[in-house]
Amino acid sequence: MNFTAEAYAVFVRSTDDYHLYDDVDHPIANPCPAGSLQALLYEKNWVDAVQWHLEDIIRNPSIDPAQALSIKRRIDASNQTRTDMVEYIDSYLLDKYKDVQPLPDARLNTETPAWAVDRLSILALKIYHMRAETLRADVSPQHVAACQARLEILLSQQIDLSTAIEELIDDIEQGRKRMKTYKQMKMYNDPALNPILYKK
Repeated sequence: MNFTAEAYAVFVRSTDDYHLYDDVDHPIANPCPAGSLQALLYEKNWVDAVQWHLEDIIRNPSIDPAQALSIKRRIDASNQTRTDMVEYIDSYLLDKYKDVQPLPDARLNTETPAWAVDRLSILALKIYHMRAETLRADVSPQHVAACQARLEILLSQQIDLSTAIEELIDDIEQGRKRMKTYKQMKMYNDPALNPILYKK
């Protein structure tokens, strides 16, 4: 099994496991070996799943403003966690390919492999939820048909994205592309960089 297929299988398992409880406060029980890349991928998708549902909750028009603010801050913290996890995955790949000598005409990619894998994790969640929409009995046939059409597009996107990630990894392995990472340097969470915070 290639890297992308293995990662996607972990994402599907995590997504399915989360929805056994469908509770943003349910503790994670990571079944993957501690310290493994698979464990990191599982946790990454679990964080994505929790954030997905927090985004749903905060859009409730009758939500209490204090609860909404609390959830917004939780989403901000989740975004930072997600970013950190992506950078950990990139660090793993950087170390794995550290001895690869890029070819003289090697090019950079627009994103690192881990940021593409981040999109694959979100895609696993989109597919889960769109498939659930096609199985609803309380909606019109038109709704089901529209969601089925969207599901087919998402499934096609999953194949295309997986292929593109594998091609990128192969290019890095063969020296055709150089792997270079940049820390995201998010500013809004940093009291030294957010003017609303440092002007207080």
